[in-house]
Amino acid sequence: MASILQTSVLTSCSLSSSKRVINAAINLPNLPNISLPTIQTRKQVVDQELKLQNNDHIIKTQILQDQQQKHSINYNATVQLYAVLEAVSDRIEMHHNIGEQRNNWNNLLLNSINMITLTATTMSGVAAVTSGEGAPLMAMKLSSALLFSAATGLLLIMNKIQPSQLTEEQRNATRLFKQLQSNIQTTIALGNPSEEDVKGAMEKVLALDKAYPLPLLGAMLEKYPAKFEPATWWPSKKGKTQSKKTGKMNNGWSEELEMEMREVVDVVKRKDAEDYDRLGNIALKVNKSLAIAGPLLTGIAAIGSTFIGNGSSLAAFVPLLAGSLASAINTFEHGGQVGMVFEMYRASAGFFNLLETSIESTLGEKDLEKRENGELFEMKMALQLGRSVSELRELASKSASYRMEGVDIDEFASKIF
Repeated sequence: MASILQTSVLTSCSLSSSKRVINAAINLPNLPNISLPTIQTRKQVVDQELKLQNNDHIIKTQILQDQQQKHSINYNATVQLYAVLEAVSDRIEMHHNIGEQRNNWNNLLLNSINMITLTATTMSGVAAVTSGEGAPLMAMKLSSALLFSAATGLLLIMNKIQPSQLTEEQRNATRLFKQLQSNIQTTIALGNPSEEDVKGAMEKVLALDKAYPLPLLGAMLEKYPAKFEPATWWPSKKGKTQSKKTGKMNNGWSEELEMEMREVVDVVKRKDAEDYDRLGNIALKVNKSLAIAGPLLTGIAAIGSTFIGNGSSLAAFVPLLAGSLASAINTFEHGGQVGMVFEMYRASAGFFNLLETSIESTLGEKDLEKRENGELFEMKMALQLGRSVSELRELASKSASYRMEGVDIDEFASKIF
C-alpha cells in the first residue's frame, strides 16, 4: 500500500512538471515576421533561362536587321554613285572630243576666211589696174565681190558661235567634270556613302550640263551678253540660316576662324572679283567691236569692188583698204582668241563667286556639327587661293587692320589667277 501511494505521488509530480514545461514552451515571446526565400522549382528556372535567351535573340536579331538595312542603304548608294561616275566619265570624254573639234573649227575657219579675203583683195587690185571694160574686168569685179560676200557670210557665222570661246567652255567643263569625278571616287573610297551624296552628285552633274551645254542650236550660251556675268556651274542652295557664334572649339571651328573666313571673303569681293569683273567687261566690249567691224568691212569691200573701173580712184581704193583691214581684224579677233579670253575671265569670276558662296553657306550653317571640319575647310580655302594656311591667316589679319584704318588692302586674295 505504501509503494502504491509512492508511485502515485511520483506520477503526479512528473505530470505537473511536464505541464509547466509545455506551458513554458507555449508562452514564447512574439518574434518578427521573416519571409523566407521562395525556392524555385527546376521548371521555373528553365522557363526563366528560356525567356532570357529569347530576349537576347530578339535584341541580336534587331541589331542584325539594322545592320543589314544600313548595309543595304550603303550598297544602294554606292551602286548609284558608280552609275553617276560612269555618266561623269562619259561627259569628260564628250567635252574633250568636242573641245578639240571646235578648236579645229577656229583654225580652219580663220585660215579659210583670211585666204578668201586676201584673194578677193588681190583680185580687186588687179581689176583696178586692168584697162578697158571688157570681160576680164567684169570677171575680176564679180569674182572679187563674190569672194568678199562669202567672207562676210562666214565671218557672221564665225562671230556668232565664237569657236575659240566654245573651245574654252569645253576645256572648263572637262576640268570641272574631272574634279567632280575625283570627288565621287573619294566618297566611294571613304565608304559609307549616303543618299545625300548621290543627290548632291546628280545636282552637280545637272548644274554643269546647264552651265556648259554641248549643242549649238537653242542651248548655246550667249556670246555677247548685255552685261558681263560670271559663270555659274554649281547647284544653288536654298534656305540660309544664321551663324551661331561660339568661342569654344567645335568640330574644328572657333569664333576666330569664322572672323578669318569673313575677312577672306571681304578681300575676294573687293579685290579679286571686282578686278575680274572689270577685265571681263573690257574683253566683252572688245569682242563685240571686233565682231561688228570684221563683217562690216568685208561687206563694204564687196560693194566697193563692184564699182571698180568706173573712172574713180576711190572706187578702187575702198575694197583694197576694207579687205586688208578686215583680214587684220579677223586675225586679231580669232587668231588672238578674244572670245577665249572673255570666257577665261568669266570662268575666273565664277570661281571667286563659288568661293564666296562656299564660305558664306558654311558660315550660315547654324549647327556647327553639320559643317565641314573647320581646320580642313581652312586648308581647302588656302589651297584654292594658292596660299599656305599661315599666309591665309596673315591675309585676314592684314585685311582687318587695314579696314579699321579705313585703307583699302593692296593685296589680292588669290595668288593663282
